[in-house]
Amino acid sequence: MSELLTKSVAQQQQEEKIETRTAVERIAGFTILATAVAVLAVLVAAAVYAQDAQDKYSLKSPSGIAFSDFRGYEDWSVVSSARTDEVLKVIVANPAMINAYKAGVPGNGQAFPEGSMIVKLQWKPKKSTEAQFAVDVPDVFTQAFVMEKDSKRFPKTGGWGYAVFNYAAATDQFTADPKSLSDCGHSCHVAVKAKDYIFHPYQKR
Repeated sequence: MSELLTKSVAQQQQEEKIETRTAVERIAGFTILATAVAVLAVLVAAAVYAQDAQDKYSLKSPSGIAFSDFRGYEDWSVVSSARTDEVLKVIVANPAMINAYKAGVPGNGQAFPEGSMIVKLQWKPKKSTEAQFAVDVPDVFTQAFVMEKDSKRFPKTGGWGYAVFNYAAATDQFTADPKSLSDCGHSCHVAVKAKDYIFHPYQKR
């Protein structure tokens, strides 16, 4: 009788150990699965964010001018500024073009070097509600008008290629203007052919 009782207790303890082990294994499995799902979610989110961040520089104009050619334009030096009744404009240029400006181009009769790039950044204006005087300030960014000097690629337009990349604030996305060909701005810039097709001088500061 005692042997049966001892055997029964031992069997029960063995079954409890098996149940405990199974429960632990099940919990561990759920934990691993949950961790894997969380990691996957983070990776997907990172990939989506990275894709969104790369969208701008993956764009090309209809003629093949890549927005990535102008990578870093956000930090380029300011050349000048301008405004119309509807648009505020800030003109920036890459280091090669800024150096040429400082050397006297185009006023010295020289042309800008190959690889020169200039970007006209455009905003809709609004009245400042903070200044103590009447002043217009940038409101919504709308467009980047770009030019790059590459005489081999653009021999028919004075060596300059032109493109427009529009920005939609509602979606935070840039798009290449479908009507923007490599010579889209040439007809206007012919007026300043003597200045190597560039309207804006490097302003004194």
